[in-house]
Amino acid sequence: MVSCSATLDVPRPVVVFLARLLAAPRRSIGTPKGSRVLGPFRQSVLALRWFRDRTWVHCLARDAGISQATGHRYLNEGINVLADRCPDLHAVLERCRLAGVTHVILDGALIECDRIAGTTEPGNDLWYSGKGRRFAGNVQVIAAADGTPL
Repeated sequence: MVSCSATLDVPRPVVVFLARLLAAPRRSIGTPKGSRVLGPFRQSVLALRWFRDRTWVHCLARDAGISQATGHRYLNEGINVLADRCPDLHAVLERCRLAGVTHVILDGALIECDRIAGTTEPGNDLWYSGKGRRFAGNVQVIAAADGTPL
C-alpha cells in the first residue's frame, strides 16, 4: 500500500464557504456533532475535488474512508447546497432588464460524471446525455456581454 497526500488547487476560503453551506442544514435539523463520518470541511473538499478534477466518486469515497453510497450522498448534498444559491433565470433576466442590460450570453457545458442513479418518468436515465453520448451534467451560465457571470 502506498500513501499519498495531494493539494487541492482551490483557495481555502472557497472550501470554508462550502463547508458553512453544508453545516447550516445539519444545524437546522439538529444533527449531533460528530455523528456523520465526514465533517462539513472534509465533505466540501470531497465535492470540490469532484468539480475540480472530475475524480471518480468511488475514488473520492475511498480517499475519504467512506462507502461509495455515502460518497454519492455527500457529493449530491454539496451540489444541492451550491445549486440552491444560484439565482433563478427569470430573476437574473429581470435584474438585467432593470439595469438596462440589452444583451446577455447564455452558454452551457456538459460536465462528464459517474453514472448516477435516477430516471425520468418515461424511464430514461436522468444523467445520460444523448447529445454527448455519455453520462454528464449540463451546467448553464448567464453572462453579461463582457463575459462577467451574472
